[in-house]
Amino acid sequence: MRFTLQYPLSTSDPDPEFATPSVVRDLAQAAEESGFDAVAFTEHPAPDDGWYSTGGHASFDPVVALAFCAAATTRIRLMTYLLVLPYHNPFAAAKSLISLDRLSEGRLAVVAGAGYLAGEFANLGVPHEERNARFDEGLEALRAVWSSGGRPVTFEGRFFRGHDLVSSPAPVQEHLPILIGGNSRASRRRAALHGGWSPLMASPKRSDRMSTAAIGTLEQLAAGIEEVRALARDAGRADAPPIQAQTLQRRFMNEWTDEAEHLEHLRAVEALGVESFVTQIAGLSARETIERVRRYGSEIIAAHRAG
Repeated sequence: MRFTLQYPLSTSDPDPEFATPSVVRDLAQAAEESGFDAVAFTEHPAPDDGWYSTGGHASFDPVVALAFCAAATTRIRLMTYLLVLPYHNPFAAAKSLISLDRLSEGRLAVVAGAGYLAGEFANLGVPHEERNARFDEGLEALRAVWSSGGRPVTFEGRFFRGHDLVSSPAPVQEHLPILIGGNSRASRRRAALHGGWSPLMASPKRSDRMSTAAIGTLEQLAAGIEEVRALARDAGRADAPPIQAQTLQRRFMNEWTDEAEHLEHLRAVEALGVESFVTQIAGLSARETIERVRRYGSEIIAAHRAG
């Protein structure tokens, strides 16, 4: 199983040093050296104060932050977790993502979702009620540009239109490496058709706050994974959609330290078909967090891979 580290700026009340270049560099390098497979940044370009002051969090522009990490590392994958696609013109988003893929020598991984914050949609001038339609059309346009190989693309949609659009240079990776974030039936349908699935296990209260369906047990997670697989088979897809999950043990190093229990949890999650596990590691300081990242690598990742 692969391991993804979500950058801890997304935790509540983070150490201000998490927003400094030296800590971003050091944490990305520590994650790479400790056996993590990906480092991930989320996006909230224009949230309103109501969300921010009631449990919201700071954020970087994910493509900028990942490009910075790309320059400081050599192996680790660079993940948008997640990119709120309806916020973006897909042609502009394609250029940013392709540039990151090219300059990182093919290390980009995209997790994209439809978003949920009505205030943020309003601040960006995007109708909240159109987010699902914009996501589906935006993904189609993004994939058309990505797969064009630098050749002209014409796209005619309801929201986005491009005529003889050229995006050059082309990406290193031939196919857009995309997972669909979200717990809804729509996210599973998209995952079955377009890539993989990246659900978030959470309590009903947190799920309600994020306007998403609750997945609170491994049984519910297993049912969702099987549904994605069935939808993929029904669509004639030959491969099994990849699955990445963030479970209720995502904050293991922060909240408890029973290594045997956590390793058993990882084995159980992997047995369901989860190929990548997302963890959130944060300490009281940036330096403590970096030390915890290294400990997770030596005590958990290494032990899990050793069997």
